[in-house]
Amino acid sequence: MRQLILASASASRRDMLEGAGVDFIARPVHADEAALKAAMAGAPVRDIADALAEMKARKASLGEPAALCLGVDSIIVVDGKIYDKPTSRADAAAHLAAFSGQVMTLMSAIVACEGGQPIWRHIGIAKLHVRTLSSAAIDAYLDVEWPAISGCVGCFRIEGRGVNLFDKIAGDYFTILGMPLLELLRWLRAQGLVQP
Repeated sequence: MRQLILASASASRRDMLEGAGVDFIARPVHADEAALKAAMAGAPVRDIADALAEMKARKASLGEPAALCLGVDSIIVVDGKIYDKPTSRADAAAHLAAFSGQVMTLMSAIVACEGGQPIWRHIGIAKLHVRTLSSAAIDAYLDVEWPAISGCVGCFRIEGRGVNLFDKIAGDYFTILGMPLLELLRWLRAQGLVQP
């Protein structure tokens, strides 16, 4: 059986795979996401998410050519602007103020590579309607959630207090957690890597 490698440091992605009973090794890779985003400025957001996931999967696959390597990336877009992970509490507060009353589009892309070549890909999309947030509500939220959300692109953990930021959510829960798990499991079953 082929070894499955998750090229991600994300705890939620590891938890999802472990919870589903998938046998894998987490082996994060360093990828210059900023350079790729700059090179793809103006491209459709879903293409950028897909390219970031592929870059991570390829990098892992080149180091482990016999393994099946998964690269994953999530991008948040609000009012046409792509948001990165917050760099400070003040940055997180600015993000949340910009998200207030808006619809957040979250794209979670996953690419599988083997022998350095992509062999499967999927992009999950969710729409999250952010409730109107006062500055006091943002401060109270960050008092509890910062710095735990510093690694979260949308400044929230949907499985925790972050769910309070939203009025309505349309999309797959696992995609919102950071990986379109149902589609991945369907594909892994077809590969014989998880039990039917």
